[in-house]
Amino acid sequence: MPSAPPAADRVYTHVKQAVLDRRYQGGTLLTEGELAEAVGVSRTPVREALLKLEMEGLLKLYPKKGALVLAVSAQEIADVVETRLLVEEFAVRKAIPAPAPLLQRLEELLDEQRRHAEEGDLAAVAVTDRTFHAEIVRHAGNEILSRLYDQMRDRQLRMGVAVMEAHPDRVAKNIAEHAEILDALRAGDAEGAARCVHRHVSRVKVLVRGEDR
Repeated sequence: MPSAPPAADRVYTHVKQAVLDRRYQGGTLLTEGELAEAVGVSRTPVREALLKLEMEGLLKLYPKKGALVLAVSAQEIADVVETRLLVEEFAVRKAIPAPAPLLQRLEELLDEQRRHAEEGDLAAVAVTDRTFHAEIVRHAGNEILSRLYDQMRDRQLRMGVAVMEAHPDRVAKNIAEHAEILDALRAGDAEGAARCVHRHVSRVKVLVRGEDR
């Protein structure tokens, strides 16, 4: 029987997942006592986990008060979108001609996303959405670029859930835009695929400003 993960790891996983799923939203103050009780551990591993999450930029610690969940700032959204455009437009061009395994994997992810959307599981929709884009980046064949992209994973997931909560109609539109990207990859249209990616990724900033139609 496998041993349970260390207490600090259990707290870390619990808090991080709740922040990414937005069960702990920006502005929420988490106390060591509440987290210790929720996870069933002492306060020492809670402190250790919170320090790690502060280093990752998800929380801000306040001695004797607790940890504040940081809201996603407009600057962070702008930075993530700008970086994603640089990486993803380049990657989608490089991924053409798209190998059959990539096209099959993207088709599977689209089906998964549709299923999660029907179930109303926004956190799972965000994960499959992010994985769809990551698969394309991975198939560009540049390991350094792929690792850079992976560093944005947590920010992408949190933003994805936030956007879908604020704009429920975007779930179906995201899926339709993914289908357009897949069609362009299947057709071997590098510039068309890059245009689809640009429109799709740029939409995040527009949605956050409340200007989408």
